[in-house]
Amino acid sequence: MANYFFSFHQAFGGAGIILSYPLARAFANNVISCLKRYAFFRSADRTTMSCTADIGVNLSPLMGSHQIDLRGDLSGFLSSHPKSLLISLHHFDTVDPIFPSLDRAQSGYHLLNAAKYDQSRMLQQTICYKRSNNWTFSISWGYSAHIYENIMPRSLIQNPIETFKPWGNITLPPHYIFDTRNFSWDPCETPHMYFFQSIEKTPQNKIFTKYIRAWPRGIGVCLYPGSYPAEYVNEIHVYSPATKRLQINRCECCDVIHKAGSFKAAVRYRECKLDEIIA
Repeated sequence: MANYFFSFHQAFGGAGIILSYPLARAFANNVISCLKRYAFFRSADRTTMSCTADIGVNLSPLMGSHQIDLRGDLSGFLSSHPKSLLISLHHFDTVDPIFPSLDRAQSGYHLLNAAKYDQSRMLQQTICYKRSNNWTFSISWGYSAHIYENIMPRSLIQNPIETFKPWGNITLPPHYIFDTRNFSWDPCETPHMYFFQSIEKTPQNKIFTKYIRAWPRGIGVCLYPGSYPAEYVNEIHVYSPATKRLQINRCECCDVIHKAGSFKAAVRYRECKLDEIIA
């Protein structure tokens, strides 16, 4: 709704505005006339948008620069991050702490612990399957991991679960400028949730991140034929390459390793095969 109230072509200054040097120089040369021409605007970011448009440059949205005009639990949003580098989380102080049992400041530092090892994979969603159990794994690297007791299509779980609420008292949709999916109590659609606990580099030159269960799901098991309960899985161990990602807009693939009855599951990242996925 903030875009509706102000402009869908506006870059919000809190999330961040990036200007090339030639554009910054042209903007500086025209800023006095812009301030006079748009004196009735109430915000500097809207003035910046209009001035740069008059110069001849329009906004190119940067997916990882987030104006978090949301309230409440941000976990659904952060667990389905778009294929883009995480750059900013503005209004971080208006949402709940993003990690259970940590306060807001501690949560921010905890997220940065993962970023010290690999900024190229921060929050990047990777999806893979344990088909013998009918399990779907969704990993938001450095933040969270989900297990679904059902084979879920990528097109669905790439949409954030609506754990959050709109910024203001808005009753009519649209509430957001991205697709969402409703929170569900169906055990075949609701994930077991795990959050990032620790990170280290292994002797095999892999990055090892551990995710632990946040709380018991407590809604029963999925009764689809062939599905197995995942309630006893308390930890997910993720192994990713130590090398940084170069093609950020492409998916990575992974394999799930789990022995029947074990309370741990391992996810190993790898490059996708040519016939496996089209990014």
